[in-house]
Amino acid sequence: MKKWKCTVCGYIHTGDEPPETCPVCGADKSKFIEITATEKKPEKTAAQSTPAPEADTVKPSPDEVSKPASRPYDLITDLMIKHHVHPVSVHFPNGVVPVAVLFIFLAIIFQFTGLARASFYNMIIVLLSLPLVLFSGFNEWKQKYKRSLTAIFMVKIISAFVVTASALIIVLWHLIDPDIITATSTSKTGFILLHLIMLVATGIAGFIGGKLVFKD
Repeated sequence: MKKWKCTVCGYIHTGDEPPETCPVCGADKSKFIEITATEKKPEKTAAQSTPAPEADTVKPSPDEVSKPASRPYDLITDLMIKHHVHPVSVHFPNGVVPVAVLFIFLAIIFQFTGLARASFYNMIIVLLSLPLVLFSGFNEWKQKYKRSLTAIFMVKIISAFVVTASALIIVLWHLIDPDIITATSTSKTGFILLHLIMLVATGIAGFIGGKLVFKD
């Protein structure tokens, strides 16, 4: 049975033909390359002559041929990929956003301004972490996934910007109106809805990220 590798996300498919679309990243069939078994023959000596075991090798595609990094920027971005900066940094907003949303809901239910303040401080942490998350994510998308614009990447990109915009608006809104949780107007409803939108977008981006990392 043949093996095929998606050159976008690295997913391995077993079958006579590659799938029409990659089940992980949604890349087209044309993005798959066949993995072939080649036999490496070592030099024979007078004492012994033992063939090397077969090893799986992948036929490289033109897109996979990389040029050596020649600038500090290239070295930094390559190190970011090597040390998984994006998967690590994304845990900050993914972990803090649900806490911030929980705090704001509890603050509204119990009319406790202390929890609203805690939610606000958590949102500042989210906002401060997002530049690194966005830059490392863009770098990973550019280098690892070759700027692929399949549906799954489009959804992830849109979700990331929704989270960023929501966090920025929430922080500014709280600064302008610190007593928003005690308001009786429709502005409080909009404030709550914005938190929910941010939470959903965070979950979607995290789910897609996990799918790309674990290939399932």
